[in-house]
Amino acid sequence: MMVSLLGFATILAVLLAILSKRVSPLVALVGLPIIASLIAGFGLETSRFILTGIQGIAGVIGMFVFAVLFFGIMTDAKMLEPIIAWLLHKIGNRPSRIVPGSALLALLVHLDGSGAVVFLVTVPALLPLYQRVGIDRRILACVISMAAGVNFLPWTGPTLRAAASLHISASSIFLPLVGVQAVGLTFVFLVAAMLGRREERRIGQNIAAANSSGEAVGSRRALPRHFYLNLFVTVAVLCVMISGKVEPVVMFMLGTVIALLLNFPGLKAQQSRLAAHAPTALLMASILFAAGAFTGIMKGTGMLNAMADAVVHHLPQHGGAHIPVLLGICSMPLSLLFDPDSFYFGVLPVIANAARSFGVEPVTVAQAALMGVHTTGFPVSPLTPATFLVVGLSEISLAQHQRFAIPYLLAASLLMTASGIVFGIFRL
Repeated sequence: MMVSLLGFATILAVLLAILSKRVSPLVALVGLPIIASLIAGFGLETSRFILTGIQGIAGVIGMFVFAVLFFGIMTDAKMLEPIIAWLLHKIGNRPSRIVPGSALLALLVHLDGSGAVVFLVTVPALLPLYQRVGIDRRILACVISMAAGVNFLPWTGPTLRAAASLHISASSIFLPLVGVQAVGLTFVFLVAAMLGRREERRIGQNIAAANSSGEAVGSRRALPRHFYLNLFVTVAVLCVMISGKVEPVVMFMLGTVIALLLNFPGLKAQQSRLAAHAPTALLMASILFAAGAFTGIMKGTGMLNAMADAVVHHLPQHGGAHIPVLLGICSMPLSLLFDPDSFYFGVLPVIANAARSFGVEPVTVAQAALMGVHTTGFPVSPLTPATFLVVGLSEISLAQHQRFAIPYLLAASLLMTASGIVFGIFRL
């Protein structure tokens, strides 16, 4: 009983410390569990717990570091620029094309796994077009939020956090969800097409004027050097990685080497590109290391199991198997209550251990969380900086964005949860 109470107190302290923003997530995830372990009397054995936890997520950390480097180098090589320019040229000035095109552009940019980058690239590129044609700016913020939110690739933050906190591979979480994500993305483009047609009916009289005002944003440009080779390397890395035949960390590591040799031959150029993207990789890697230490301590001391036992004791015996479905249904609103680190590193392990007692595998709980917790939920959560980025760049208020986008994001979350049931991932 005392161990479970200490565990709950540690989780609560970590949540409050992160949410209060008085300390960094790294400090909370490492410092507070160490204190709890010392209070429980484990002494120097705590270091062994930390090492075990870090070893369990080494592959996840490596994958993230090299994914950041790989996509950063490909962006430096301007691989995406011709694709973006071509897309903007093709969508022209019709809202029925502009809005779905916005979703497609966001989806392409989100290949690097960063929601903030999606907003920084797509909104400045598209906002002048929206303003010239007269399309509601809330639609721009909504559709790019949906495209980024549904795209929970193995190297995106929520998937990495879930994998790290439960000590399972990101691929094992993602691969069974490919069909679910396809359903979600289909919904995104259907909504984008519907919103585009609605705007076209509303502002039809302005389209002719917009068409005569000049060439559409994003005219054709010359292709950058090695464009087709870079595109081939990127597609090859992603296909082999998603196939599961080679570990993601290995593919991204190999891809990074090829990208550097192909685009930036020479020691100084390669060092410059690595140094440019190192801060982003180091920041998230340090949090993942801290997460490994946190879960290692919580497991090694027995606090995690004790908390799960306490939760199971208070759950109705007939309802434990439904934990993933219930989590999927609640997942998107949970983004409004927890920031990513506090949920995935503090709350998710407790839910997963409780579900395990009812025969539910932790990977299924992780998959349920990805139906909405800082996937569809991150672009409207006041706990994520990216939310304020998209509303600021789109020149709308947070309240306007939330009122307009939340119903669509919640619908995507519920639809994906339902498709997970249909595909046999979640049990009713």
